[in-house]
Amino acid sequence: MSGLPDTVRTVECAVADFSSIARGKIVGRAEFDAMRGCKLPSVVFGVTLTGGEPETVFGPLLPAAYGDLHLEPDLSTAVPVPGRTDRVSVVCEPTGLLPDARRFSPRAALRQVLQRLADAGLRATVAPELEFFLVERTTEGGLRPAAVPGGSGAREHALEIASLERTAQFAPYFDALFDACAVQRLPVTGHAHESAPGQYEVNFAPGEPLAMADAVWRFKRLARETAVRQGFLATFLAKPFLDQPGTGMHWHFSLQDTTSGRNVFSQPDGQASPRLAHFIAGLQHDAAGALALFAPYDHTFDRMNRGDASPTTAGWGGDDRSVAFRLPPASPANRRVENRLPGGDANPYLTVAATLGLGLLGMERADEPLPEAPALPRSLGAALDALDTSAALREVLGDALVDLYIALKRHESAERNAVANPRHGWDFVHLTEQA
Repeated sequence: MSGLPDTVRTVECAVADFSSIARGKIVGRAEFDAMRGCKLPSVVFGVTLTGGEPETVFGPLLPAAYGDLHLEPDLSTAVPVPGRTDRVSVVCEPTGLLPDARRFSPRAALRQVLQRLADAGLRATVAPELEFFLVERTTEGGLRPAAVPGGSGAREHALEIASLERTAQFAPYFDALFDACAVQRLPVTGHAHESAPGQYEVNFAPGEPLAMADAVWRFKRLARETAVRQGFLATFLAKPFLDQPGTGMHWHFSLQDTTSGRNVFSQPDGQASPRLAHFIAGLQHDAAGALALFAPYDHTFDRMNRGDASPTTAGWGGDDRSVAFRLPPASPANRRVENRLPGGDANPYLTVAATLGLGLLGMERADEPLPEAPALPRSLGAALDALDTSAALREVLGDALVDLYIALKRHESAERNAVANPRHGWDFVHLTEQA
């Protein structure tokens, strides 16, 4: 038996692929208990965001016969589905069919990195900051800031940064969203109007990396579903408006000694430890390849290439929001690194796995920060080339996952770039509701 409450009649088996969308199925309680999860066709993990089936995937990487995988539940993640008293949602990982189907799972990749940290006597604490836009589609195929709920037609026409009044006008949306977050135990701590029309940021409490990646993945779904119910869209699209700042997903990372609990980025006298520099250097050395994970679509590079406080090099520094790896003002116990490269459309599991994995490698090798900030790739294709040749990221994530990711992203990129007006004809069509 699963140990779920007797009131549960159906179970939502949810699994993360490389996108932000939860895949899976809803099964009856008896079937879930009998199967200890559920089955799902392996084709789900080999199709692109638009349902494309790359020839480089089926056969070379995944079975061409589309056999079933088993979704193995992590019962510690079971939470109610908002609005339902008889259904829970459980995060699962794919197993079976292949020698180890988990090798294609972003969540399993993160767990492996966390095990490497534990083997080194370390644990991590992370805290995400997630930006997104509330928008609606125009008749011309573009996007604009969403109208205020209630039918008045009021909307933001120019930047109203940090406006409590505009934020309050969307209170029905945020109240419903945070109620859903409370039901699913997502540790959101607050929200504010951000630096572009229709843009908001939500903050999360610091926590254990796997739980926080689960929280961000679930939050993105709740944000989108709640918006649709209120008549507009919530999108994590990286750059909805070319003349405005884009959508970031910034993560704060600190490391603690598992025995003493001490922050290893600080020395006993309160000064920064050499391990902090080594961690940052590990990120710098493979930032080019990691950018393929932090900026997963061609569209994401509109955010990277049009500044607006988005980093364009793998630089690091103090309280400077233009660098990739920022050191926010903090006490020695809370000293941390903020990774400002990821866009809101990045996969949270791969983002955290790559950051912690590369940082750990930098510490193990005692890397030193580079004297000049390395330039970052200016296109998805260049970033994918760097990922393909990155021995460090292949060590951190595994060859199977890296090869599958690259195959899917190259197929998506080719499809997108074959469209006459890709920003309106592919990005806004496919990414607005799925990124």
